[in-house]
Amino acid sequence: MNTVILVAATFAACAVEMVEALTIVLAVGITRGWRAVRFGVAVALATLAAIVAALGPTLTLIPLDALRLVIGFLLLAFGLQWLRKAILRAAGAMALHDEARIFAEEKAEARAHEVAQGTFDWYAFTLSFKGVFLEGLEVAFLVIAFGDTHHNLALGAAAAAAALVVVVVLGVTVHGPLSRVPENALKFGVGLMLIAYGTFWGGESAGVDWPGGDIAILGLLAFYGVVSWLLVVTVRRRHTVLGATRAVPM
Repeated sequence: MNTVILVAATFAACAVEMVEALTIVLAVGITRGWRAVRFGVAVALATLAAIVAALGPTLTLIPLDALRLVIGFLLLAFGLQWLRKAILRAAGAMALHDEARIFAEEKAEARAHEVAQGTFDWYAFTLSFKGVFLEGLEVAFLVIAFGDTHHNLALGAAAAAAALVVVVVLGVTVHGPLSRVPENALKFGVGLMLIAYGTFWGGESAGVDWPGGDIAILGLLAFYGVVSWLLVVTVRRRHTVLGATRAVPM
């Protein structure tokens, strides 16, 4: 059960980050050409692979309880950040993440910088490298975190690779931003899983004996899911009341 949740959490989290990176790459590639963009993506992926290869074995030297405490805290921080935004968006207090709008903005920004014909497009290289590398850093962290705490880095890497294949295939097929992907729902679910895992691992490292062992993760997911739903309802009502109050003429 723990392994299934691990693979699902890693796949979903990586897919969300890769969709955002894909939007940047497609916008720059379609607008400025693919030569520099392909080079930027390749360098970013090589750099990320080197980071995972270097940090993965190093983290195995840290005692498991200490590792889970640190990673549990970091997962809580990541999860709370994702879940906070997902709750606000679900409640209507924050605009939904719009890949189509971001795609259009990236294309407009890419067109604003000209490059001399026949020269290498360093601007396109930088944009594509930055987009893939920054989003990929979170993917690398998740792969290392889930993989090392389960002594199975290959499993986390396989889930990330599967997410990469799915996102790239969809991106090539659609040849545009994946605006139909329910990204807010994915972030909501991933945020819940990250918080549940962070709580579980942090508790284990502090000596908590979770009832049912790994099954307790499902209980934590359910608990945080209910709390998040209540927060969505509360924020939506407050946002509606504030909106109605501002609409009343003085």
